[in-house]
Amino acid sequence: MSRALAFALAVFVALVVLSSTFFSVSQTQEALVLRLGEPVPGRGIVVTPGLHVKIPFVENVVKIDRRLLSVETPSEEVPVSDNQRLDVDAFARYRIVDPLLFFKSVRDEANANAQLRGVLNSEMRRVLGEASISDIVRDRREPLMNQIRDLVNATAQRYGVTIVDVRVRRADLPPTISNTVYSRMATQRQVEAAQFRALGSQASQEIKAKADRDATVIVADAQQKADTIRGQGDAERAQVFADAYGKDPAFFAFYRSMNAYKAALGGANSKFLLAPGSDFFRFFGDPTGGKPAAAPAAAATN
Repeated sequence: MSRALAFALAVFVALVVLSSTFFSVSQTQEALVLRLGEPVPGRGIVVTPGLHVKIPFVENVVKIDRRLLSVETPSEEVPVSDNQRLDVDAFARYRIVDPLLFFKSVRDEANANAQLRGVLNSEMRRVLGEASISDIVRDRREPLMNQIRDLVNATAQRYGVTIVDVRVRRADLPPTISNTVYSRMATQRQVEAAQFRALGSQASQEIKAKADRDATVIVADAQQKADTIRGQGDAERAQVFADAYGKDPAFFAFYRSMNAYKAALGGANSKFLLAPGSDFFRFFGDPTGGKPAAAPAAAATN
């Protein structure tokens, strides 16, 4: 039983020694081999991926990420040049270029992010404080980001890292200010809409007035032409009647009397009270227009 326990203990110690002797480095990592907190001369930095060896219990390994890393700033109000404030949310991408300096200055990524976050926030406030809202949002956004990147990079080099890019994710007005701005914008749009409606109403009235004026002129011209044509027709009619009267006065008198009968007696309820000897009925008794004969006198009574 003691031999088995001793064998198990020996195996356990061997496994511990082996695990403390070998270490692996992936393709996305670099490794620092430290002895009493200092890099081992000749093999202090391991950049080749694979399995490597160190002295167990004497040397330890710190792995450094070679990929792009990110640090973000919380959303904060930043004063800008035109007496306004913006809620700015930014982030930076960085890469560790000097693992030994990085380890000596900040030890790990958490401390590095804390240091870079403060530097990024400070430089962002300084650069954006000299710019206007239009510069930040539209006109000079890219140059401002590059300027912040260069300023942060000047400090970040002391930590063994280089800043690859800096971006402002969001730049908005604070809620209290944005509500006022939106209200003012809505009022301006309402004023502009009222002006457009007034201009439209004025244009509509002008178009309607012109159309009414044109319609009146067209109707007046048409009436004038109609009166002219009607006058010409009446003149030709009178001329025709005059010519007919000159050729045959008796027929003309007969024709006029027939038209008068048609106009006077054409109704359904025409009633006249005229003497039998009236000139109006002269063609009833005689086609030539002579007056009708007098009625015979009644026989005398004895």
